[in-house]
Amino acid sequence: MPKNLAKVQKKIAKKKGNVSSLHENSRDARRLRRAGASYLARDSAELSTLQASRRSGRPTSTREDTLKQQMDAEAKEYVSGLWLPDMEDPETVEKLKDWSGEWMNLNTLKFARVKQDGTRHASSFPPKGQS
Repeated sequence: MPKNLAKVQKKIAKKKGNVSSLHENSRDARRLRRAGASYLARDSAELSTLQASRRSGRPTSTREDTLKQQMDAEAKEYVSGLWLPDMEDPETVEKLKDWSGEWMNLNTLKFARVKQDGTRHASSFPPKGQS
């Protein structure tokens, strides 16, 4: 089984040619959806603990409100599409390897928006609305 994204893309390209999205029910697409869902649920245990420890009739804590807002925002972004560097472009991959971690150097990379259903389209930096 392939261990990294490049190997998965190469294996898929051999089977079907160059594709920009995975089949909806393919093993790789299901694995990516599970990874996304588990990432979104990473704060669920803390949120449920905060809710259980709060006495009835008391207002929610600041931390509980913050977690709810963060989880809602991340869920909306997951559905509308995550904004990521375009890993299908070899030039972008090389620039990302040499990236020093500075925000201002991101404008040299190509970006793509990858939606929950697996489709992707080119985007720009910085993101403008639903680019």
